[in-house]
Amino acid sequence: MRNMLIKILGVVFAVVTLASCDLSTPTETMDNAVVPSNFKRVSYSQLPGWRDDDVRYALQAFRNSCRAKIQYVGRVIPDKELFAEKCRMLPSASADVATVRAWFESHFQPYQIFNDNGGDRGTYTGYYSPVIPGCRTKTAQCNEPLMGIPTDGRNYKGVAKKDIVEKQIGRVLYWANIVDVQNIQIQGSGMLRLDDGTMVKLNFAAVNDMPFKSIGEELRRRGIRPSGGYSADAVWTHLKQNPKLARDVIYTNPRYVYFYESKPADVIGKLGTPLSKIRSIAMDDDLYTLGLPVYINTNLSDGRPFRRLMIAQDTGSAIRGWIRADIFFGSGDEAYKLAQGQHAQGQMFILMPKVYNYVKPQ
Repeated sequence: MRNMLIKILGVVFAVVTLASCDLSTPTETMDNAVVPSNFKRVSYSQLPGWRDDDVRYALQAFRNSCRAKIQYVGRVIPDKELFAEKCRMLPSASADVATVRAWFESHFQPYQIFNDNGGDRGTYTGYYSPVIPGCRTKTAQCNEPLMGIPTDGRNYKGVAKKDIVEKQIGRVLYWANIVDVQNIQIQGSGMLRLDDGTMVKLNFAAVNDMPFKSIGEELRRRGIRPSGGYSADAVWTHLKQNPKLARDVIYTNPRYVYFYESKPADVIGKLGTPLSKIRSIAMDDDLYTLGLPVYINTNLSDGRPFRRLMIAQDTGSAIRGWIRADIFFGSGDEAYKLAQGQHAQGQMFILMPKVYNYVKPQ
């Protein structure tokens, strides 16, 4: 009788103990994540500035990743089911920074990324979504079409920009100044302010698969130096003041980007989700599955340290390599000031979903 009573009490104790545990803790024991030799497992204490970052903003961006149809491709692939599990266990939108930080620490393992040559530094540039004047019809100022993908079956892959524009291989959406069109194509998205005040959002739809050729480098090759040098500001200003030169130089770049009109007016990245200002980055999607959290340690163009948890949600033709990223700075003039001068070296750490085995209380 005494032994039976002890057993009963033991069962009751175990049930109570189990009830007090967090049963939402992951229970998977399999981890099929692909972690290449370029990665070195580290602790969160080795992430410079980790405890100073307000990671709640990164959580908002990660929430968008969880809503996306993630393509598990590249050389760095998280376990699909494990990644989906993290998305089912997100903290609430009202959670404080300590709770969110603890959540990332519990559910993701950081790895420092190294280049193939063993170096731990890579290049960080920036991009933004410009706001440019636009027109519904062609005018003297709005002299270049912004087009959507052709719907008549005509091929645009491998066709140079000049031919695409002159033959109008595509659906004309709006018109703008050729210099502004070149800028919006480089950035991959933008906002048009039409002459009646209407704001229209254009997002990346497709590209003609031709190589990109720098406009500034073409001016340099011709011995043309804009007042102020070869900064983006100086180049665009010079070309707007010289429209004939602008058309000639811009058409030496054979790359052409098609757009689609976006409603609501969010900037949409390659992942298919709205990009978050200073929390989304573009990375090499031949290497990385987009959607993963990435911690970066670099500097802004004015020298200020930039140490933040970002989410890989976009890509770009020039974004290639293990430690290479483009920081999305948002829209408008303020974002432009940050993006146009951004070119710094820095470290990169990727956060891979990790497994916690549930241990039954004794």
